[in-house]
Amino acid sequence: MATVVNMIASAPTARFESELIGSSLGLRRVLNSVQMVARTDSAVLIQGETGTGKELIARAIHEQSLRRPGPFVKVNCAAMPAGLLESELFGHERGAFTGALTQTTGRFQLADQGTLFLDEIGDLPLELQPKLLRVLQEQEFERLGSSRTIRVDVRVVAATNQDLTQMVRDHRFRADLFYRLNVFPIMLPPLRERSEDIPLLVRYFVNKFARRMNKEFTYIPNEVMEILRLHDWPGNIRELQNYIERAMIMCPGPDLRLPPDELKHLVKRDTPSATRTLADAERDHILHVLRQVGWVVGGRDGAAARLGLARTTLLYRMRKLGIVHGMIAAAASAS
Repeated sequence: MATVVNMIASAPTARFESELIGSSLGLRRVLNSVQMVARTDSAVLIQGETGTGKELIARAIHEQSLRRPGPFVKVNCAAMPAGLLESELFGHERGAFTGALTQTTGRFQLADQGTLFLDEIGDLPLELQPKLLRVLQEQEFERLGSSRTIRVDVRVVAATNQDLTQMVRDHRFRADLFYRLNVFPIMLPPLRERSEDIPLLVRYFVNKFARRMNKEFTYIPNEVMEILRLHDWPGNIRELQNYIERAMIMCPGPDLRLPPDELKHLVKRDTPSATRTLADAERDHILHVLRQVGWVVGGRDGAAARLGLARTTLLYRMRKLGIVHGMIAAAASAS
C-alpha cells in the first residue's frame, strides 16, 4: 500500500511560514512561543542545530509582529571578516577606510521600523560586541568615519547553533550582550526529536520539487517513508530537503524511489546490528511514540496523529507487529 503524495496533512498541522510544517508537540511549543513574543518588541534568541529552520522562525516572528509593514533585514555574522562586518552593520562614510568611495547605509539603518535578524551571532567578533550592545540598549550608533549619531527603531532577533552560555564562561562572548539578546529564548528541536513530522515534510518537499521540475509524483511507498522517518538526519530539515530533491532528480516517477547508492547512508536510528529488519525498527518507533503519549492511540495528541497515520491504520499495524496493550482493545471497540 502506498501513501498518496498530495495528502499533505493527515494530522493537525502547524504551518506559519513556507516550510514551518509539522504537528509534533515540539514544533507546536515553538510556534506557541512565536505567538507569545511576536507582538512585543523584546529581543529573541533562537537556538538550535544547523538546518532546523532558525531563519524561518525569525521571519515568522516578524510576520506576526506589529512591525510586519517594515523591513526584515538579515545579516550572517559568520560570512565576513570583522572589519567588513562593522561596516555592514553600521555603515560607513566616504573615505572612512581604503576603498570606501561612497557613503554606505548599514543594516541597522535599513532595518529601521522593522526587524534585524542576526544569524550566527556566536561568530560576532569580541571587538564588535560592545557596539552591538550599545545599539540594543540605546537604539543609536555612528557610521564608521562619522561622529554623527543615528537613531533607529529596530527589533533584533538573533540565532546561533553554538552554546553561548559556554562561550560566556570561556570569555569568548560578553555576558552582558548575552543577557540582552536572551530576553526570550526559543530552542528549536532537531528533526530526530520530531520524527512524526517527517512524513508531512517529505510530502511537502515532493510536491514543491515536482512543480519545479515539472514531474509527476503520485505515490510515496510506505517502505520509502519508513526509511526516511527512521533516519537521524544530522543535517535536519535542510538535509532532508536536499535528499528529497536529489532523489527526485534521479527518479522518473510516479513513485518516489530512493537512490540505491545512498540507501546505505540512511542508517536507522538505534540499530543494534545489521540483521535488524525494517519491521523491528517500525515496531520500536511505534512503541516509543505510544509510551510518549501514555498509550493513547486516537485524538489530537494521540499516537496516530503523531505518526501521521489514521487511527485504524495504526491499530492494524500494531496488531501486525504484535504490539499488545490493554488500551488497544478499548480503542478498537470504540471504532
